[in-house]
Amino acid sequence: MKITLFGTSHGVPEANRRCSCTMIETSGRYYFVDLGILPFEELVTRNIPVEAIQAVFITHMHGDHDNGLVSFADLLSWHYKTLDPAIFVPDTGCADVIRQWMAFGGTKMRPLRFEEIRAGEIFDDGFLKVTAIPTKHCVGSHAFLIEAEGKTVLFTGDLKHPTVDFPAIAMERPTDLMICEAAHFTATDYAPVLSKCPTKQVCINHYVVWNIPNVMQLGKELAPLPVILANDNMEFTL
Repeated sequence: MKITLFGTSHGVPEANRRCSCTMIETSGRYYFVDLGILPFEELVTRNIPVEAIQAVFITHMHGDHDNGLVSFADLLSWHYKTLDPAIFVPDTGCADVIRQWMAFGGTKMRPLRFEEIRAGEIFDDGFLKVTAIPTKHCVGSHAFLIEAEGKTVLFTGDLKHPTVDFPAIAMERPTDLMICEAAHFTATDYAPVLSKCPTKQVCINHYVVWNIPNVMQLGKELAPLPVILANDNMEFTL
């Protein structure tokens, strides 16, 4: 399983960091967690066949995580007409809004597979399995536990606070990587929960600049557990 961080910024893009978007590759199939950017641009630039996109999983409906969803649906409707990825969102009512938005430009949204996220296993195509864990960041927000090729990755998504809604499953099950946000609290606030997690490495993603020293301090407190500061285009091969 290969994970590529296309966008690692917090709520707004920075000079060298865009909004949240992560690509997962397994067995020649591609999946996305959040669409803060338009993924087709990255795929075409990297010579990745767009036909290989299988599913999209949106952690929550804030613009820095889903602004690319309208463009995604738009291109699926008038250009990539044979693609049929599953699109998992907190509320499928957003499909009606996207349909109306596209209509202003004269584009009719074709039937797309919008599916509503609920707690528990939401996806398993035999290559990648996704389990959704509710969080308290906002209405409908979820973390995702993703499994493929015998490896397990946790995406926290945005949290209210690690002591409030950090996914307990990560303290119960071993993971090969945890990708944790740090836009809404001090990164060192993760120390009490991450110290209980049987994981091989932690990546701090979706962070604000002022939090970088705290990420470094978190690394010292959790040593020898690797704590990695995310940057755009960073890759993990598990």
